Amino acid sequence: MPMTMDKLFLDTLKDVYYAERQVLKALTKQARAAQHPELKQAFTLHKEQTQGQVERLQQVFEALGKRAQGVTCEAMNGILEEASELIEEEPEPGPVRDAGLLAAAQCVEHYEIARYGTLIAWAQAAGKAEIVELLDQNLAEEKQTDELLTRLAESILNPEAAKRG
Repeated sequence: MPMTMDKLFLDTLKDVYYAERQVLKALTKQARAAQHPELKQAFTLHKEQTQGQVERLQQVFEALGKRAQGVTCEAMNGILEEASELIEEEPEPGPVRDAGLLAAAQCVEHYEIARYGTLIAWAQAAGKAEIVELLDQNLAEEKQTDELLTRLAESILNPEAAKRG
């Protein structure tokens, strides 16, 4: 039986729901591992935003008449594993580890931006305005976090890390 757009949408929604819940867990660890106060603050802010994103995703499931549930997202698991490995490989806090943590966080953001963009396009095509609105809020926050991380990388963390060689 061929896949329907409804099933493809739901499968992708489950993927991003799982991913966001894993990110919630990882952000606590990353905030503790970060040395620079602005990076710690960025991780803490993003954790708060991610909680709201999970809640909006639950509203999307409700709008679809489905139970909120995730499906394992190997892509996100891999991205988060890289951040964990970085912490293990460089147990001492410092500018280089912070630069690596920030880079891993941007991988997370870019994955989420791609997923939300796709889901929004599909929801728009299906005329699901309520779902588009919820997902648009998540996408806007992901882009905001990505921009914050970029500014932090370019203005502070990358130059500090580069001094270390």
